[in-house]
Amino acid sequence: MAKLLDGITGHPKALYMLFFTEMWERFTFYGMRALLILFMTSQLFYPDAKANHIYGSYQALVYAMPLFGGMLADRLLGFRRSILFGGVVMALGSFVMAIPSEIAFYVGMGFIVVGNGFFKPNISSIVGKLYAENDPRRDAGFSLFYMGINIGALAGGLICGYIGQNINWHLGFGVAGLFMIIGLIVFNMGKHLLEGKGDAPDDAALTKPSFIGLRQDWSTFILSLLCIPVFAFTLWHYEVMDYVFNPLGIIALVYLLYLAFTQVDKAARQKMFAAIVMILFSVLFWGFYEQAGGSLNLYALRNVDLSAFGGQDTAAAVNNSVNPLLVILLSPVFAALWVWLSSRRMEPNTPMKFGLAFLQLALGFYMFILGSKFADNGMVPVLYFVLGYMFLSSGELCLSPIGLSMITKLSPAKLVGMMMGAWFLASAFGQFVAGKVGAMMAMPTVDGETTLPPMESLVIYSGVFQDIAYISLGAGVIMLLLTPVLKKWMHGIH
Repeated sequence: MAKLLDGITGHPKALYMLFFTEMWERFTFYGMRALLILFMTSQLFYPDAKANHIYGSYQALVYAMPLFGGMLADRLLGFRRSILFGGVVMALGSFVMAIPSEIAFYVGMGFIVVGNGFFKPNISSIVGKLYAENDPRRDAGFSLFYMGINIGALAGGLICGYIGQNINWHLGFGVAGLFMIIGLIVFNMGKHLLEGKGDAPDDAALTKPSFIGLRQDWSTFILSLLCIPVFAFTLWHYEVMDYVFNPLGIIALVYLLYLAFTQVDKAARQKMFAAIVMILFSVLFWGFYEQAGGSLNLYALRNVDLSAFGGQDTAAAVNNSVNPLLVILLSPVFAALWVWLSSRRMEPNTPMKFGLAFLQLALGFYMFILGSKFADNGMVPVLYFVLGYMFLSSGELCLSPIGLSMITKLSPAKLVGMMMGAWFLASAFGQFVAGKVGAMMAMPTVDGETTLPPMESLVIYSGVFQDIAYISLGAGVIMLLLTPVLKKWMHGIH
């Protein structure tokens, strides 16, 4: 029992400060995410396909920007300054979205894209710096950190989702911003616990004048803010993402390979190769998993019997709270399990955990399909919806926190921020894929309401869910077959 408790309590004090900081930041992010697609379909009257494409494009930009935020933190700003700047910008974005204007909606999303780019990769990188390379507590620490993410996601999805769908959509956006402010206060009050971890690599470089005549750090912040209207315009004309995003991914992959061949020795290069393979697989995982914020919101509204929770007006709150609630319940179990298995030399290595994640993803979508067999007039019993999310949640715990830990273990010290950014860029491509997959389930609508009866819309949803389940199963098997090769490249890192 003592060893199991160590998996939860035996960590550096700074982890718990970062836990609460990230928890409130994720309240903001997931509170807004809970409202996004339903706001577009029911208030802006966008067709399903357009709403899914905008959702996927927004999420893609949100997860792509950490590549640049991580690079700037590594080379100039340090993790701590980046987190503070990113949090302030995200809070402003939520407040802008609280303004009842279609233009403000897009500008607010632009703010959040920029803010998340500075915040998200760098708080995860600081967590990695709390542990030595082969510290057996590392995976457990990231799992607990991930639990904080999901407590924030649960509260944000539940509170903002309910407020938005039942009281006022713009008030829901504003409430999300208030909790980002709380997260910033927690971080600023507890920064002494970091003991210098996350400071700028060279304080003198921050004060040097840039090409615009200001200090390097202030110039970076100003130029980043100037990107906000660019992102707002890109989301307004989301079709351009196809011409921008794919080349960005190719350039990033080529650059990572260039770094692997020119900046590190053979052993470090092979570690980077192993990380890159798992990063590429994560694209597919997120492309399917992130239906949770898009098509599954609409599926819950149209085809899941939510009478036990008060009816279909709770769709946003229910859909966006079931997953984080399950992850909260399972996170300490997984954290303790990894430590317990490690003490007996039975813990699956990282590639095996990735393979297991895909197999559980397949089971989750199979539960959605199974639920359709017991539907009453096209309305699926909520039990199967929850069971599906249970497998999605356990799969997420085998991949997402493990992936964060994997990046910090396999990346050369001087490239941790860049590799963490690449991990989130892969998530970005997954979000982009998610938008396209969600658009495949688009229903004809009039004023935000589908014109199809539930029995017909259920057939469309179930058909795509079946394809997702089959592809996920295949990906899981392939990852398990690749495990011996990846294990060799990892050079003893588990």
